[in-house]
Order: sequence, then C-alpha cells, then structure tokens
Amino acid sequence: MKKIVVSAVCAAIAASAALMPATGAMAQYRDPPPPGWDHHHRPPPRDDHHHHHGNAGGVIAGGLAAGVVGGLIGGAIANSGPRYVEPPPPPPRCWFEDRRVENAYNGGWHTESVRVCR
Repeated sequence: MKKIVVSAVCAAIAASAALMPATGAMAQYRDPPPPGWDHHHRPPPRDDHHHHHGNAGGVIAGGLAAGVVGGLIGGAIANSGPRYVEPPPPPPRCWFEDRRVENAYNGGWHTESVRVCR
C-alpha cells in the first residue's frame, strides 16, 4: 500500500511540473547611462527587429526532467524499506543406519552402515 501512495504522489508531482504555465521571468541588468546623459534626453532608438520568442520547449523539458528525477527519488525512497526474504530451508537431518545389502560378488547378503537423510 505504501508503494502505491508514494507512486501516486510522484505521478502528481510529475504532472504538476509538466502542466505548469510556461512564463518566463524578466531579469535584466541595466547599465548606468553614458556620461553626459540625464533623464531629460532620450536614448537612441532601439532596434525592434530582433524578436524573442517564448522558450516554452525549455520549460517543458525542464518540467519533464524534474518529474523524472522526482520519480527516481520517490521510487528509491519507496524501495528502501525492509524486505521479506524467505528463510533458507533447514539443513537435512542425516544419520547412519545398519541395512542389509546384497553382496555383488557372491550373491549373498551382508550388513552395511548407510547414511540416511530426510
């Protein structure tokens, strides 16, 4: 039952990571204005011909990678508990008994100690 619960949690984490909205953060570094500029002068016009498209593929790949790593970690945690190992069979009980055996040389019988195990 514990493995089922852990597997369900891992699947929920993987699904939520894959379905997160793919919005990028706007982290920008702004240099100070060049010497002689102040906030009354306008900067030169920007080149708006270079367009940045969303990096949805990278976000999806990251979510999938996080889901796989989370699943591996969750599976390792689920399988780290104690395991039932069947005990080895008991060793055989053996003893010696005197038995009558046929003599192969003259067709007669004689008594021998024979090892018997159960």
